[in-house]
Amino acid sequence: MSGSLTTAQLARFHSDGVVFPIRVFEHSEIAENLRALEALESARAGRLPPLLNFKPYLLVPWLWDLIHDARILDAVSDIVGEDVLCWEASFFSKEPGDGAFVTWHQDATYWGLSENIGVTAWIAFTPSTPESGCMRVIAGSQAKMQAHDTGEDRANMLPLREAIPCVDGSKAVDVILEPGEMSLHHPMVVHGSNPNFASGRRVGFAIRYISASVRQRGDKRGSAVLVRGRDHGHFDLEQRPESEFHPDARARHAVLFRRWMAIVSAETLHSQQSV
Repeated sequence: MSGSLTTAQLARFHSDGVVFPIRVFEHSEIAENLRALEALESARAGRLPPLLNFKPYLLVPWLWDLIHDARILDAVSDIVGEDVLCWEASFFSKEPGDGAFVTWHQDATYWGLSENIGVTAWIAFTPSTPESGCMRVIAGSQAKMQAHDTGEDRANMLPLREAIPCVDGSKAVDVILEPGEMSLHHPMVVHGSNPNFASGRRVGFAIRYISASVRQRGDKRGSAVLVRGRDHGHFDLEQRPESEFHPDARARHAVLFRRWMAIVSAETLHSQQSV
């Protein structure tokens, strides 16, 4: 199974800011990954707390292997080039009826990169449908940065609850995915998602990949994982966890979390002041 994009898929990504569905895992593989995730959750009161859901591949070896999977990276490299970093990743999990949603936003408001040469690979662990609260995208909206506000609704799954205040949702495209399929979306495309009204969970793993040629904007130095090609020296390189939740990995992870939150907070404020 190859994740390389066709000419038509590349054209769609560049015109719409999103392309889907792309099959990267067999049903049996993604089912095993879901069971592994549920084992992690069951040991922690049924969910990954926010700290552990930040770059969990720095704590869990099988997630480290997942972000390096060639079937994902073949498609990602078609967009960002052969030198690829993983900048961040996290699970977006909605339980039936829990009310969790994602406001309309653009990822680039908080990535804080010198150039927006990046892509999010959103991998479905369970069916992602309109009923279960799949991602929705305003196709073609990646051309311009939009003004964002910061809200207070705790059901908003974004770190700082940022939101674009006025978006015509009637123009949205539903990004429908089966387990094991992924979508790829541009850092600037406007997207969000509704609550889960289905009978089962909606679980996706959003992996943020960037070109190794870009830099973190400002005076804060970011960190990332070199997943393919050559390092350009612009980020501190992260390392594989020694074992699941190893104490040394936990200590490194806590430091990187504080650094990342400082970057995200500063960049979100910057975007609100500059648009």
